Amino acid sequence: MIKTIIIDDEPLAAQLLEEYLEDFTDFQVVEVCSDGFRGIKAIQAHEPDIVFLDVQMPRINGFEMLELLDHAPAVIFTTAYDEFAMRAFDAQALDYLLKPFSKERFAQAVNKFLVMGKQRYSGNWNANDIWQGYAHRIVVKERGEIRIIPVDKVAYLEANDDYVNIFFDGKRYMKNKPLKYFEEALDPKVFVRVHRSYIVRVAEIAKIETYEKDGQVLRLRDDDSIPVSKNGMVKLKKVLGI
Repeated sequence: MIKTIIIDDEPLAAQLLEEYLEDFTDFQVVEVCSDGFRGIKAIQAHEPDIVFLDVQMPRINGFEMLELLDHAPAVIFTTAYDEFAMRAFDAQALDYLLKPFSKERFAQAVNKFLVMGKQRYSGNWNANDIWQGYAHRIVVKERGEIRIIPVDKVAYLEANDDYVNIFFDGKRYMKNKPLKYFEEALDPKVFVRVHRSYIVRVAEIAKIETYEKDGQVLRLRDDDSIPVSKNGMVKLKKVLGI
């Protein structure tokens, strides 16, 4: 069974979630909590696979609650406030349901959770295999709009003072995070920090070229070139198995 916790200070909203989940027989609601502190205790006690989490609640909000957890399960936010969407996806939430949401929209979010884990699901669900891993999206704000970038489409990242330039689909997007943040957030088997200013997706590398004695540079599939430090080449060779 897929252990589920609902955390919402509105009893009717929590009841609706329980009713919607009745269509998904693999889900077992192990506890319903009315505030974040009770939610923390429930998560620690039950170690759920997924949590349906409200944002605005008494005592602490949903984001503050997540920050207090050492290991967070998969999270689908359920809230009446659309202004928290960017922050929710930044926190690697699976989905963001804006109240009032339909049964169909709810099912879409639940199915997204199931699809993400179906290759690992064999009757004993372990969400840690998926959700304690690495970032699968990057959320950026462009001209006041939220854009969600799937990490498997990112070509490389470049340090830019207090920002990082993210190169995706032939375009550049900026994120107010240090490069070190992405070095830790991205799968090291997929993304390698090859230079103090660059992280590159290994699949984007077309060839490794030599220049100026022992210096080396990566030529990407889109013909962009990325410098490689000695330490970066060591890490890259390890990932490539050469």
